[in-house]
Amino acid sequence: MPLHNSASSSASGRPSIELITILVVCAIIFAVPTLLNNDYLLNKLARYLVLGILAMSLSLSWGYAGILNLGQAMSFGLGSYAMAMTLKLKTVPVHTGPQGLPDFMVWNNVTSLPWFWQPFESHLFAICAGMLVPAAVAAALGWFMFRGRVTGVYVAIITLAAMVVLNLVIIDQQQYTGGFNGITDLAQLEYFGIAFDAYSRATYYLVSFCLTGALLLAYAFTQTKAGLIIQAIRDHESRVRYFGYDVGAYQIAAFALSAAIAGLAGMLYTIVMEFASPTFLGVQLSLSVVVWCAVGGRQSLLGALLGAILVAGVQGALSESAAFVETWTLVMGALFVLIVLFLPKGLAGLAGSLWTLLQWRRVDGISPVRQFHQTEGGHERLSSAE
Repeated sequence: MPLHNSASSSASGRPSIELITILVVCAIIFAVPTLLNNDYLLNKLARYLVLGILAMSLSLSWGYAGILNLGQAMSFGLGSYAMAMTLKLKTVPVHTGPQGLPDFMVWNNVTSLPWFWQPFESHLFAICAGMLVPAAVAAALGWFMFRGRVTGVYVAIITLAAMVVLNLVIIDQQQYTGGFNGITDLAQLEYFGIAFDAYSRATYYLVSFCLTGALLLAYAFTQTKAGLIIQAIRDHESRVRYFGYDVGAYQIAAFALSAAIAGLAGMLYTIVMEFASPTFLGVQLSLSVVVWCAVGGRQSLLGALLGAILVAGVQGALSESAAFVETWTLVMGALFVLIVLFLPKGLAGLAGSLWTLLQWRRVDGISPVRQFHQTEGGHERLSSAE
């Protein structure tokens, strides 16, 4: 079944194949704990699911809005630190100093809790901040870029530079952020009487629930009028501007929504990993997200999500294998090059092509391979069908 973008419903009003596929995949994700009775593997899968949410957020920005954000990890890191700050303030006394100060503040001779830490004593504030702060930062950055009609590679450079600056600030302000060490020794998140231990099923279901909600929200946005205008801007910005639409406003909205979802992923990652680190705002992670989107298919929300899970899973398996412990990075690099060369639309594009062939066979009663070869300019027809 195709993972690429399609109409939200058929002429008869039935759900689209894409929406049905999303629901099926989410149902499978929720069913995994009933089949997998291993807390360690469940934690690892939850981590991959969170990275899938991050890749899906970039797909919304890059694949649908045409905005290549090389600093997507900045929003992810802001969400991660927001959750880490509130959990640090709830940690056991052995990891705090006088007046409940985080241990790294005590080591750096900080005598009172900074004003910007105080609101994070509330979990609700931290959860809201974990999504709203990245969205606000992205909106402010987008205002300068898109109101100034900055496009293409310049957007990528600006977003990457902004992320690097924030990363350096966090490392430099060690007395308030933990510096290179990040924020560690965190308490468990407790809400509604449920303790979300990193290795518990409750945490896995929390990640699954957030993934489903974020995926359906992003999908719904792409099917609205605003979402369709965003895609039109991606394809022909000057034409959309000619019709009187405020192109910058739509780009800022998509950019901010993408950042909010990335912030949600960052908060979940802190819960799953039990720490926050400056590496969560690093260039390596941000570029990895671009690779995951390219492999899964950047113009498919579900494709990007599954691409991240697949690549991160294969990477984890290879890096832990004795046979590939020294060469797994080369294997991953070669795999990425092959996919870019032979599957420019990613795995979602491949799935869409296979679905098109099956549709031809069902309608015409002819072998899909034979029909494809009988078609004049088969590659062009297949591409247009996608």
